[in-house]
Amino acid sequence: MNQLLCDRPDGADLTTQTNKQIISMYELSFLYIILLVSTGFIAGIINTMAGGGSNLTIPALMVMGLPPDIANATNRVSVFLQSLTAAKGFKRHGKLEIPDLKAIVVTTLLGGLAGAACASYLPPSVLKPTLLFAMIVMAGIILFKPGVVAPPEGTPPLRFGTSGKSTAMLLLAGFYGGFVQAGVGFILIAAIAGGLRYDLVRTNALKIVCTAAFTLIALTVFVLRDQVWWIPGLILASGAMAGAHLAVKITIQVSQRTLKWFLFIMTIVASLAAMFT
Repeated sequence: MNQLLCDRPDGADLTTQTNKQIISMYELSFLYIILLVSTGFIAGIINTMAGGGSNLTIPALMVMGLPPDIANATNRVSVFLQSLTAAKGFKRHGKLEIPDLKAIVVTTLLGGLAGAACASYLPPSVLKPTLLFAMIVMAGIILFKPGVVAPPEGTPPLRFGTSGKSTAMLLLAGFYGGFVQAGVGFILIAAIAGGLRYDLVRTNALKIVCTAAFTLIALTVFVLRDQVWWIPGLILASGAMAGAHLAVKITIQVSQRTLKWFLFIMTIVASLAAMFT
């Protein structure tokens, strides 16, 4: 099917519109719906509690025959809607009462806009090495400097702007998130917990809001360039929103130690996925 989506019988490339017509034959298949909903559900949990869920959802979209750049763009529909769901849940539990929230979000937005522009124009072959590098760096941080992503209990958070390092980390996290969604949660956790010293519950809440913000920017860029296929994206999002809703409840209830170990395990898994897929 991938060959079908890439080539006409006469050897010329298919237009985006023709690709959409072909994918419509498959998107209503019960098997594909189950694949996207179940994968989205698992990814919604992973993305809310740690990161790396797009390592599951982007391949799932590609199984349907979407080219890598289209899958990367379409995946943002799911990420945006699951982020809104999780943000609402964290706010309901009082974990988003953060005075610097707007400044943090705006900073990641600026990075996200630049990253989305790069992702839209650069070749898809650039995405994998970028993801792999980011995952290896994050795995190394958790292994050798775990205090960066899990500050000791009782550590007071820093105000935004008091550290140039934290601002730079947030800009980088936004750029990476706009460029390639997969694994951005780990980068945001490093920037928020490591740069601003928030505990992991509030870090995840902040991470989700930042993700929603720059994903909206990235999604807008991709929509304008006609790179989003809405039906598979919305099917994927239905499962992801359910997973995010459940994950908020889990995150609020479990200990910091449990969250740290979950983050560690998911970083290793994401690193292996980036390396071998």
